Amino acid sequence: MNPKKILVMGVSGCGKSSVGSAIAKALNLKFFDGDDYHSEQSVEKMRQGIPLTDEDRIGWLQRLNSLFLEHESTVIACSALKPEYRDILRNNNQDLAIVYLQGDYDTIWARLSQRANHYFHGEKMLKSQFDTLIEPEADEAIFVDVSSSMEEVLEQALQGLHNKGESA
Repeated sequence: MNPKKILVMGVSGCGKSSVGSAIAKALNLKFFDGDDYHSEQSVEKMRQGIPLTDEDRIGWLQRLNSLFLEHESTVIACSALKPEYRDILRNNNQDLAIVYLQGDYDTIWARLSQRANHYFHGEKMLKSQFDTLIEPEADEAIFVDVSSSMEEVLEQALQGLHNKGESA
């Protein structure tokens, strides 16, 4: 089996954790949720509704890059909102496949507002993520529309990975 390293990216509430873990299960890969690797200071800022800065994110992205490098085959869910963030994740990891969970503000806000017991909350935080988001180039990622059902989103993601040669 060839090493498989997959980043599932998008704004908060788009389904990164659910889709990422489902991809990992379908392909028999390890899964890591990037949210679990934020510093305590960053988590506290988000709890207070304060958007993270680039400076806040650098160490976090470097930790996630280390996870990719430490594991031969893995899926990581991470917002990766800017090209420079994705570049950090691709450092020494050029074969990284990216699945971009794309959705409009209203769809994602409807989902996010249903969340309970998550430190990321508030419309201001989501607006900040959409303001920060620079979508990947068409050749950089597999684009998956999140307005479909979870099953359809997973199917589109797996098909896109298969087409790129990232699955058996």
